[in-house]
Amino acid sequence: MTTWPVSRAARGPGATVWAPETVTADPYNAQTPSAALAEPVTPVGAFFVRDHFGIPRTPPGRWRLRIGGAAAAAPFALGYEELLAMEHRELDVVVECAGNGRSLMTPRPPGLPWGQQAVGCAHFAGVPFRLLAERALIGPSAVEVVFTGADSGPVRGHRAAFERSLPLAAALHPDTLLVTRMNGEPLAPEHGAPVRLVVPGRYAVADVKWLVGIRAVTRPFTGVFQSEEYLYEASRGTPEGPVTSVRVKSLITEPEPDTAVRRDHETLVRGRAWSGDGVPLRSVEVRAEYEDDDRHRERGWHEALLEAPAGPYGWSGWSFRWTPRRPGPYRLVSRATDAHGGTQPPQAPWNARGYGCNPVACVDVVVV
Repeated sequence: MTTWPVSRAARGPGATVWAPETVTADPYNAQTPSAALAEPVTPVGAFFVRDHFGIPRTPPGRWRLRIGGAAAAAPFALGYEELLAMEHRELDVVVECAGNGRSLMTPRPPGLPWGQQAVGCAHFAGVPFRLLAERALIGPSAVEVVFTGADSGPVRGHRAAFERSLPLAAALHPDTLLVTRMNGEPLAPEHGAPVRLVVPGRYAVADVKWLVGIRAVTRPFTGVFQSEEYLYEASRGTPEGPVTSVRVKSLITEPEPDTAVRRDHETLVRGRAWSGDGVPLRSVEVRAEYEDDDRHRERGWHEALLEAPAGPYGWSGWSFRWTPRRPGPYRLVSRATDAHGGTQPPQAPWNARGYGCNPVACVDVVVV
């Protein structure tokens, strides 16, 4: 297995080039630069990378995908060119690591010390898995579909491939895609080339990269990354359920932390917001808290202008015009609420592995 360097963003006239911010070098993990989060579509060269064991490289001409399992009456294999020739669907999808924001929790749980930048929104093109399921004659005895990546390594004392399963209904959803292109380009190695899975609305652990195998099973899958990892756990280590749907969230992208803004002048506060499972956003609210005697005094919530997303799984831009009337330190806070009533809590919902962290977003500024 070879580890390959991160790809570079496309360099067009006047194009801004970002590089992901490295969190660990081996295996390579990196988060999206803050400035790139302000973009409607996150550039490939800036997009965060989550890698457990090292990045495998398989030339497209040598790639084979095997589809079978106990519940598949007509197993088969296909190559890259055959997959490319099939019907493709295109979607904007927010991809967020389940541990995004872990470093905000107190005490900080073990795991990669992500800030709030293990997220991005990309334009994906891929083949709906259900087309392959129809060809494989996956029958009613199927309970789940297991997706296997080419990457593997030691986990809990033994070697394991990265595998995750989906309930049959989720796997057969028309928007569950075997992706071949990202932002109009063939997938880069660090993002799962030649082919990866993308399951819109779920945390990125479901989006198995470097896909090489799919099998329909008649009993629930109990692989290590399904039954021992990526579980919500209470403080006593009691599992509370698997990591699945993305929780509603917002980020403030402007102004940047510690920016000096002018008193009695309008300041544009902007950011991004998203939710999971295709649930639309209902609102984003903003407030400015004035810091007085080491305490932030709340000033009430104000509704921001919310833009329409580019489809049910993309993120939305939002903005709020704020005119501060007194000098001093302020904390700008945003919270998103979705159509089902889910909203960002004041503090991160602590759990033993630091998953699903979605507290209100905060940025500290100074009015001069």
